Amino acid sequence: MLTKRIIPCLDIKDGRTVKGVNFVDLRDAGDPVELAEIYANEGADELVFLDISATEEKRKTLAELVMHVAEKVNIPFTVGGGISSVEDVEILLNSGADKVSINSSAVKNPKLVNDLAAKFGSQCVVVAIDAKQINGEWIVHLVGGKVPTEIKLFDWAKEVEQRGAGEILFTSMNHDGTKNGFANEALNYLTSLVNIPVIASGGAGNMQHFADTFIDGKSDAALAASVFHYKEIDITDLKKELKNQGIPVRL
Repeated sequence: MLTKRIIPCLDIKDGRTVKGVNFVDLRDAGDPVELAEIYANEGADELVFLDISATEEKRKTLAELVMHVAEKVNIPFTVGGGISSVEDVEILLNSGADKVSINSSAVKNPKLVNDLAAKFGSQCVVVAIDAKQINGEWIVHLVGGKVPTEIKLFDWAKEVEQRGAGEILFTSMNHDGTKNGFANEALNYLTSLVNIPVIASGGAGNMQHFADTFIDGKSDAALAASVFHYKEIDITDLKKELKNQGIPVRL
């Protein structure tokens, strides 16, 4: 059985790590390169960096950050935020990123998923999906969760898989920052629907929540931010606990 992955997520704004609740009320959480190094040493399997202030001028800054991270860590890492072209991805992969995460740009231009998979391989392409449950339906949202679409989560997940995505990062906006656990019912259905790995995001508050998403949600990986940034959960301890519960992890 494939080992389950633990992935700290670093939301980057103006070169600093920040964290909010339900996508708002951001507060500073430290230097991204320092945090990346700490998490790699604690046993994180991968890292995700999302530049939430991404604009044209900041692309260069993001590429520089990627180079600094690549110098310090020896685990795979994914970079996202404002990526909208093959050229953007080329710069980030050449700077040292292992994968890229696309979100709004994939919805606006679905062919981008095909283009990136064709040029760089599916293993480099993560499609991030922010969705909110509204009247029983999971609806895809864009622009950091601010703009609702008419697209349904499960339809979109199947489409991006067909277009060549290698992985799906699903964030439940209802659960994000609440620390009440992941959206395991939706995750369970999602993982049964697609044949590519699904990363659970939004809602981690304690170690049991990670175990639950692997057991009940059938998630392939679990991503979290504030519980790691503010030292509420130590990754080494978390992995020992998961192993104790019979969940395959890399120690």
